[in-house]
Amino acid sequence: MARPPSELEAGAARTTWAGGGARRRPGSRRLSSRKRRRGGEMAAAAAAVRWLGFRAARPAPAPARAVRRSVLAVPLRPGLAWSPSRCGSSAAEAPATKAEDDSFLQWFLLLIPVTAFGLGTWQVQRRKWKLKLIAELESRVMAEPIPLPADPMELKNLEYRPVKVRGHFDHSKELYMMPRTMVDPAREAREAGRLSSSPESGAYVITPFHCTELGITILVNRGFVPRKKVNPDTRQKGQIEGEVDLVGMVRLTETRKPFVPENNPERNHWHYRDLEAMARLTGADPIFIDADFKSTVPGGPIGGQTRVTLRNEHMQYIITWYGLCAATSYLWFKKFLRRTSGV
Repeated sequence: MARPPSELEAGAARTTWAGGGARRRPGSRRLSSRKRRRGGEMAAAAAAVRWLGFRAARPAPAPARAVRRSVLAVPLRPGLAWSPSRCGSSAAEAPATKAEDDSFLQWFLLLIPVTAFGLGTWQVQRRKWKLKLIAELESRVMAEPIPLPADPMELKNLEYRPVKVRGHFDHSKELYMMPRTMVDPAREAREAGRLSSSPESGAYVITPFHCTELGITILVNRGFVPRKKVNPDTRQKGQIEGEVDLVGMVRLTETRKPFVPENNPERNHWHYRDLEAMARLTGADPIFIDADFKSTVPGGPIGGQTRVTLRNEHMQYIITWYGLCAATSYLWFKKFLRRTSGV
């Protein structure tokens, strides 16, 4: 029967096991050190390959900036090559590029005064044309009335020319051009300096007029009536009966301007002179005259509703464009020519 190991033998066994374990630990440390050494060799080899590849790609010595970046542990990308000659060429090309840009800017900015001078000269010619047109219009308006030509084709060259006719009105076929305001030169002169005015709104009364001598029916703008007097029943006193002599200015047809509403023949609202449509509706010929102020009768429309003024603001445009030309020419001379002469 085996006896149990004594306490001394148990201690020896523990020492032996511990010693054996102690002998195994140095072997494990050698294995881990070999692994670390092998990993370090591989990392060194990879670093050498990268370094050699970088040196092969750029045989020239690295500039100071690249050295600083490597010292600061900023990784350099393999395959990058630094060429001092390229930087030198770009630095040499910079003044030439700047000179080309300045030359282009110089001639481009010269277009501003040249264009302004051309527009000013154009406005001078426009003003001459407008003054001539105003003079012709004034002479035509102030001319003595002539008999109305029987041929409508002759009327194309007679706009604003006074003509005289004899006949009678057909008040049953009145047309209304609205909204309109009364032409009143005295009131317009008083309100010329005001920012706003409130003229009374109304309509022009267009009435067919049968010419006894010519045997034709024309359209006559008898004049202005306020809105409350548009209905002919409110102005029976002004509805002329029988034959009368009438003087008026020839007017031609109009084309609709932008933002002007379309005519509404069903409601008898006319916003512009469409002589063909008016003639079809009333059975008259497409001939239209504005009755003069002398045709006005008490209780009836106020005649003389023809505007013969033309806007002539070309002098303002001339001053504007020539002033802009002078200012930009001075700035251009100061920026380019004076700087060139000082170099």
